[in-house]
Amino acid sequence: MPSTPLSCTQPGCTGTIEDGYCNVCGSPAPTGAPAPVGAASGAQVDADSGRALSTRTASSNRLASAPLGSARAPGGTSGTRRLGSTSARTRAARLGAGITTVPPAPVPDPLAAIKTDPEVPESRRFCPNCGNPVGRSRQGRPGRPEGFCPNCRAAFSFTPKLKKGDLVAHQYEVVGAIAHGGLGWIYLARDKNVSDRWVVLKGLLNSGDPDALAAAIAEQRFLAQVEHPLIVEIYNFVTHDNAGYIVMEYVPGLSLKDILKDRMRAAGGVYSPIPVDQAIAYILEVLPAFQYLHDTGLLYCDFKPDNIIQAGDSIKLIDLGGVRRIDDLDSAIYGTVGYQAPEVPEVGPSVASDIYTLGRSLVSLAMEFRGNTTTYATTLPNVADTPLFQRYDSLYRLLAKTCAPNPGDRFATADELRTQLLGVLREVVAAERHGDRPASHSTASLLFEPPVVEGDLLQWDNLPKLRVDDTDSQAAWLASISVDDPVAKLELLLNAQNPSIEVRLATAYTAVEAGELDTTDRVVGEILNDDPWEWRAIWLAGLAALARNDWNNAQAAFNAVYGQVPGELAPKLALAVACEEGGQPDIAESLYLTCLRTDANFTAAAAFGLARIRSQRHTEGAGELEAAIAALDMVPTTSRSFVSARRQKAALLVGSGAGLDALSAALESVAAVRLDPRDRAQLRVDVLSAALTDVNQAGPRPDVLVGGVPAEAPPLQDGLEAAYRELALLTEKRDDRVRLVDEANRVRRWTWR
Repeated sequence: MPSTPLSCTQPGCTGTIEDGYCNVCGSPAPTGAPAPVGAASGAQVDADSGRALSTRTASSNRLASAPLGSARAPGGTSGTRRLGSTSARTRAARLGAGITTVPPAPVPDPLAAIKTDPEVPESRRFCPNCGNPVGRSRQGRPGRPEGFCPNCRAAFSFTPKLKKGDLVAHQYEVVGAIAHGGLGWIYLARDKNVSDRWVVLKGLLNSGDPDALAAAIAEQRFLAQVEHPLIVEIYNFVTHDNAGYIVMEYVPGLSLKDILKDRMRAAGGVYSPIPVDQAIAYILEVLPAFQYLHDTGLLYCDFKPDNIIQAGDSIKLIDLGGVRRIDDLDSAIYGTVGYQAPEVPEVGPSVASDIYTLGRSLVSLAMEFRGNTTTYATTLPNVADTPLFQRYDSLYRLLAKTCAPNPGDRFATADELRTQLLGVLREVVAAERHGDRPASHSTASLLFEPPVVEGDLLQWDNLPKLRVDDTDSQAAWLASISVDDPVAKLELLLNAQNPSIEVRLATAYTAVEAGELDTTDRVVGEILNDDPWEWRAIWLAGLAALARNDWNNAQAAFNAVYGQVPGELAPKLALAVACEEGGQPDIAESLYLTCLRTDANFTAAAAFGLARIRSQRHTEGAGELEAAIAALDMVPTTSRSFVSARRQKAALLVGSGAGLDALSAALESVAAVRLDPRDRAQLRVDVLSAALTDVNQAGPRPDVLVGGVPAEAPPLQDGLEAAYRELALLTEKRDDRVRLVDEANRVRRWTWR
């Protein structure tokens, strides 16, 4: 009896698991599901041309960062990053991921793609052997599309080898040429053996040499085993007139490069990038396909916007001509200038170089990337010169890591990149659509617990805690520890028999709790000596710096963590606290706003931070009382910090010196919340006392009620006397009670009775 199909676990996805991957979104099966059976695990060639490849802002990127990764590793610039434990803790789904919407692309008639007069522009004619320009115009005469390279004498040809009506391998009837790539012309054909379905024929390298052709076909047959819903399917490998061809699924639709061209035409020739949220959505959607390839021991090598096709509301990764096995050290390497990682010519492709191409493609989609093949061929433009990076700091941090010069500093896996890119997309959408309004929803992080807010105080121990990696060998033992006293717990952890990475991280955190900051420093140093890329150790160093009131080192630590996990809000909240305390209020405010509008779990903590910064500015004469109060009003009634926010709002109004209206609003702000009786009585004393002073100085305003009392001297005296006596009844110490009764008697108005 057949087993019940396993449903995809991704939000909003209706697919089922087939061969280990979702047949709709392409995400891998959940842990414990059957794994897919995949394929087993030179010269530089540009895949497009065939050429051989040989100002002060509120952005936190201007802060110092603690050294991490290759900056700490011996040698500094060599080595490939280890697979971090945080890399395998996420999988996700669908175009837009349920966060944003990408307009569907039209599905064109296949025949409309046929070129009536197929010709390769002279500017793209290069020798396939040495890369020198060939077939160029001379003395007013057009260049020849066929001939021999004047440099190396190798033959070249840019004319289509197949024409309409040719029957390739007795099965595929050619309809016409549709494009030209690094390996020659690409043709549209009908499969006469399978209901005239549309297929694509793409040439193979070395097709002029029969032995080399046979070897090329044998070498690339593994591509036919690639099965993933987001990757074009390879049907067959065939020969025709001593030339070899890959037979592929025809994918109707528009490439992202075509979409960019259409946008530019619609804008009258002015470059019109894809909106940043949609650009991110495209890259998010294709990442499960990359993870699949990497899981099966394959590298894509030549990713760029040309190689994603959108049809309707789905996409597909096409052009597997550059795919090779991870352990293949001999085959030709295909790449494109401006997208290929800088280390590839020297050390070859890797998972890290695939990650690099994804980052470069995202930049090319989201902005006009001038100089991407020259000045910025292997670097990113400066933040100060790039409005996109200035507006979306988290996106810049993600791109900086994705396109890091050292491959070891990049994301370790496509899944790790996907996790952080999802977080960045949430921030981008929140900034575009929410403005400064608080988020109404929350998303659980796989790396951090939510923050803990205790009233208006946000100390190091109220910041989000690291989640324990449940795949760690000692995770169960850590969960079984029931010791509450930090000193006793620290001793237990220091004597652990098997100090795994999670045990060591727990030791460093507990040492901060116990006030043993030197122990934290020692353990953090040991962790980073073993693994310079372990950002969680830097996070703990930041907590220790906060505990010491060492704001500069706290900023450097949290800034470094932010760069490693740019889609997480926890480092931004921690960095905001360090900047607020360390004299960087503008940066702190920007970070608090990001947290507040992106995730409801962070609303209260961020709102209190904003209120502190803005009330301080008001105290200094900047007049931001309304902005501070507005921040406190963002704390929702469902938050356990709502009462504290109301009380803080009342305190701001009382201390503002803004007059009777503000004092009236102060008591109204807490009228419907449950305050501690003594706290409420104290607030009433403060408000009525300030109101009486105001009336004595500026005159009565009987039209204003302050806590139900008309703003006139006699009623306010009566109300204040009663408030003092109520507060005295709620006070435990005798001396304090006597003082409060004396105050009540002092403000009591004289009568003849």
